[in-house]
Amino acid sequence: MKFGAIGIDHLHIYGMSQHLINAGGKFTSWWSKGTPNPLAGFLKRFPDVPRKDHAGDVLNDPDIEMILIACIPKDRASWAIRAMEAGKDVMVDKPGCTTLAELAQIKEVAARTGRIWSVNYSERFEVPCVTKAAALVAEGAIGRVVQTLGIGPHRHNPHMRDPWFYQPEAFGGILTDIGSHQIDQFLFFTGSQDAEIKHASVANYANPKTPNMQDYGELSIQSPNGHGFVRVDWYTPDALPTWGDGRLTILGTEGYIELRKYFEAGEKRTDTLLLVNGTSCQKIDASNAGLPYFSNLIQDVAQRTETAMPQKHCFKVMELAIKAQILADENIREQAT
Repeated sequence: MKFGAIGIDHLHIYGMSQHLINAGGKFTSWWSKGTPNPLAGFLKRFPDVPRKDHAGDVLNDPDIEMILIACIPKDRASWAIRAMEAGKDVMVDKPGCTTLAELAQIKEVAARTGRIWSVNYSERFEVPCVTKAAALVAEGAIGRVVQTLGIGPHRHNPHMRDPWFYQPEAFGGILTDIGSHQIDQFLFFTGSQDAEIKHASVANYANPKTPNMQDYGELSIQSPNGHGFVRVDWYTPDALPTWGDGRLTILGTEGYIELRKYFEAGEKRTDTLLLVNGTSCQKIDASNAGLPYFSNLIQDVAQRTETAMPQKHCFKVMELAIKAQILADENIREQAT
């Protein structure tokens, strides 16, 4: 499968591109406006992939089947729509869109064109220990899943941020943005088709020089299948040897799983999984569990299936993340009056 890219404004374009290449995709061309901060790293990683002068050169290439999109979040919906209208399937960085109106447009175009609109929720799809956890849950290792507890701390790195990072209308807000990862995992592990945001809150506690930044967010979510709590922030200390100590705890009726995705104290490794149930209490190195999303997505493009992620699930994650952000923003406005 040949693919191209539109927009490289977020570092996630590195993983989106490389994992698709590793799964058998061929990266043929890309276009991006200006000189975004990830440009130097992108050119180092993909020196042989030509940059086109115009986005249309990528969108209208008849050999390209999929377009990767990692432009400024507020522009992702419009580029995804253009790509689908051009007959291309789409993998977009999270958040896939920033408003409910955009999501409605995306749904309409996807239904009309029959194209795939897939959001790369990288904290699930690019983390091998989540693959292992999914297998254990499917085997019944912890019984019925009734709750997920997800934390997504991130490092701010202000020297690496373009101005749009501090504009809520551009990035969608902290819950729409990085909170979508955790909502995805809640729906997936509880087997929920829909859910309700019960509480949502955002704040700026540590960055007074950029008052529009949201550096903290939390939400609670509930469905008939279970409960979830999410905390996201931009407080990762400089001494941590990675960008964030992301963790996920999956509580079942017969045990629990804890994922230490990117960091394990005292150990130079990622993807540590703790499994505790009635017969086992063990630490598992899950770094070799694989990343099936990317090969499955290539298969879906070829066979018009939904093995990587059901389309309805992808839509629902973004709907709930945006609704959580709306609720949190409303709470801020009420507190200010």
